[in-house]
Amino acid sequence: MHTFVDYFSHVPSAHRFAILMGGIVFFWIIEGVIPLQLLQYSKWRHASINLFFTLTTVVVNFGFAGMMVLASDWSTARHSGLLNWVEMPGWLYFLVGFSLLDLIGAYLIHWLEHRIKWMWRFHLVHHSDRNIDTTSANRHHPGESVFRAVFTILAVLIIGAPIWLIMLYQSMSALLSQFNHANVSLPDKLDKMLSWVIVSPNMHKVHHHYVLPLTDTNFGNIFSIWDRIFGTYAEVERVQDLVYGIDTHMDASECDTMKGLLTMPFGAYRPPVGAKFQSKKSDEL
Repeated sequence: MHTFVDYFSHVPSAHRFAILMGGIVFFWIIEGVIPLQLLQYSKWRHASINLFFTLTTVVVNFGFAGMMVLASDWSTARHSGLLNWVEMPGWLYFLVGFSLLDLIGAYLIHWLEHRIKWMWRFHLVHHSDRNIDTTSANRHHPGESVFRAVFTILAVLIIGAPIWLIMLYQSMSALLSQFNHANVSLPDKLDKMLSWVIVSPNMHKVHHHYVLPLTDTNFGNIFSIWDRIFGTYAEVERVQDLVYGIDTHMDASECDTMKGLLTMPFGAYRPPVGAKFQSKKSDEL
């Protein structure tokens, strides 16, 4: 355990990048062998767009890395944060800290992006992908990457997370996101069993259906328990029949071009089919 903690306390940036790209390559190969859907698209062109946003996410995270380290050092030095309030064995310390990082740094910000209109405009870039595969995992507008970095720092301060736990969480978050976005077909029983603990591929594909109400379900990143606790869990009988994308931005000139995606958050708001942001209060956000 000490060696494990020591490694992630000083993990080189090159190693973290290797984990990120290694996961993409691994799941890219697997989805070619056991695809969930036979997607009709240029896989390499699709990947080039999504990998551009993967790199912008890396750049944003690198820019916030110093603040994250300062937040971690500040909270641990002062013994502040939830992890430092109660003595607990190492395995429980890890489990509690890892879970709370997932709750605040992933589930909460994701839920808010579906509830606050100006955040939703940026999150549209992720949802506009009409061909979900492993490269879709980091298809986030740079603006959204900033939101997520800020909430990760907020989580660090609330929890009092040490740097090794943060680095481990971010590495696992990248891999699990690549896994649950991957266009892979697992045996139904295995996927269902996994979905009781982690966000499985079938579970997350429901979130990428192009119309409400399914779009506003299954916000989890690593652990599926948050969706079950907060009543945002949903499943469908045949995940193969789902249609990916978002109904307001199905035009290829917008959702399949770099210009369209980078400018998407700044266009006029388009209400989707359903009740999203229909109240007066929501329209003011």
